[in-house]
Amino acid sequence: MNLKICVCPGDGIGTEVTREAIRVLEHVAKKFNHTLQLTEALLGGIAIHKTGSPFPDDTRKKAVEADATLMGAVGLPEFDNWPPEKRPERGLLGIRNALGDYANLRPVRSYKALLEASPLKNDRIDGTDMIIVRELLGGVYYGTPRGITGSGPEQRGTNTMTYTRAEIERVTRMSFNLARGRRKKVTSVDKSNVLEVSQLWRMVVTEVHKDFPDVALDHLLVDNCAMQLVLKPKSFDVVLMENMFGDILSDEGAVLAGSIGMLPSASIGDKKPSGAWVGLYEPVHGSAPDIAGQNKANPLGAIGSVAAMLEYSFGLKEEAARVNSAMESVLNSGRVTRDLGGSATTEEVGQAVVAAI
Repeated sequence: MNLKICVCPGDGIGTEVTREAIRVLEHVAKKFNHTLQLTEALLGGIAIHKTGSPFPDDTRKKAVEADATLMGAVGLPEFDNWPPEKRPERGLLGIRNALGDYANLRPVRSYKALLEASPLKNDRIDGTDMIIVRELLGGVYYGTPRGITGSGPEQRGTNTMTYTRAEIERVTRMSFNLARGRRKKVTSVDKSNVLEVSQLWRMVVTEVHKDFPDVALDHLLVDNCAMQLVLKPKSFDVVLMENMFGDILSDEGAVLAGSIGMLPSASIGDKKPSGAWVGLYEPVHGSAPDIAGQNKANPLGAIGSVAAMLEYSFGLKEEAARVNSAMESVLNSGRVTRDLGGSATTEEVGQAVVAAI
C-alpha cells in the first residue's frame, strides 16, 4: 500500500516522540513492502510562532488530503493566558473538526511489566482491557452561545452543552460495533439525573441498542463511573461518553496503566470510499515542556498511535499487531524511560521497538 500521512509533531516533547513513531513506521513499511508519503505540517504553539495561527490553512489542506494524520502534542506555557480561540489547543479542536473525527478511541490496557507502576493494587488492575469512546465534535467544547460578557459583579462566563440525536447515534453505533469485536459489552456514561442533554443521550443510546441485541448495555452516572474505574477497572469493555466527560475520565483511565505516556489515541470519523477510516492519531499525554529536548520522554504512546493508524485507517492488522507485540517485548525487557522506572532515552526505546519488530 501507499500510506499517505500528514505529520504534525507539535510542541514540546511532541517532536521527540513523533520522531520515534516515524522511525517505527518507516521500519514497518520497509518490512511489509509498503511505501510512505509523509508530509509535515505545523500545529499548535509552533504554528502560532511561524504563522500566527494554531491551525494554518496549509495544515488544514495537508491533513484533509492525507489518508491519516499523526500528531505529537500541542501546548506551551507561554500561551496559558491567551484568549481560548488563539491558544495552541484551538489547533487541535480545529483539525478534529476539519477531518470530521467524531469519535476518540482510547485503549486502556494493563501490562504485566507495569503492574507495579500502576497506582492500584496489582490484583485490581491486572487483566484490565477497555476502550474509552469519547464523542469528539459536540458538547460543551463546541456549543454556542459561549464567552465572557459584562463586567463587575455581573460579569458572566457562558458555555453551552448541546447534542443532536444524530451526533449521539453515530458515536453510539461505532461503540456497539467495536464491542462486537471484543467482549460484547458497552457502558454508557451520562449525568441524566441532572442534565437534560444526558437524558437525550441515554434515550438515544437505549434506542440504538435495539439494533445490537448481541451486545450487553449498562448505564452509569459519570460520578459513579469515576469511582468504578478505580474500584473495578476489569469490569469495563467499551465505555461510551460525551466530550467533556470523556476528556476527564479517559485521563483517569490513562494512569491506571502505569503512565500517561503509555496510551495511544485514535480519533476517527466516517469512512472514505476506499473503506479507510479518516483518522487523527496521537498519544494522550501533553507537550511536557519541562522535559522537552532532554531525550527522556516516553515514546510508547506515540508508537502505539502508529499501530492504531495501521489498523484503523489502513486495515493493516498484522502490521499493527507486530508493533503492539514489539512494544510489550520492550516493556518486558525493562528498556524503558524514567516514568516507567527505567533509564532508557526516548531514542533508545524507539530503537528497541524497531529491533523487536
